[in-house]
Amino acid sequence: MPNHLSTLGVIHTAISLVGVAVGFIALFQDGKIAPKTKNGRLYGVFTVLACLSSFFVMKTGHLSSAHNLSFLILILLPVVYYAPSLRIFGSKADYVQTIGMTATSFFSLVPAVVETLTRLPVEQPLAEGPDSPVVKMGLLIMLVLFIVIMIYQAIKLKGQRKGFTPAM
Repeated sequence: MPNHLSTLGVIHTAISLVGVAVGFIALFQDGKIAPKTKNGRLYGVFTVLACLSSFFVMKTGHLSSAHNLSFLILILLPVVYYAPSLRIFGSKADYVQTIGMTATSFFSLVPAVVETLTRLPVEQPLAEGPDSPVVKMGLLIMLVLFIVIMIYQAIKLKGQRKGFTPAM
């Protein structure tokens, strides 16, 4: 199996990297990816473009589990973007929106970690495939990090409701 990216793969990767970068900037600046901010809107646009472009990039010639994550993100994004205006979430809408946006970021990073570890360095990638122990460890570390971030966000939101904000 060739280890190089197609032209579409390069375009998809560039779009994805911008989305991930903007998401991280928002997380570090605001503690969340807020849809009404400039970074939140940019994150949404680039994440949707990354998901859509992923359907044209198929290393195996057919849809993969990474594409399933794209479907999940495309379903989840509008729900969490509009959570405050959806009655179903009631007083928990801010939690749904904040934690949901962070979850979309995590879902975007899963294939990024797998692809990075199975492609780099080009001469001798760190992992042979998605089931490699290196990939599993990378995904586990990322999962733990995102759980910590989501717990922090929930605590911060609870504090804001009570009138105080924990220091970062």
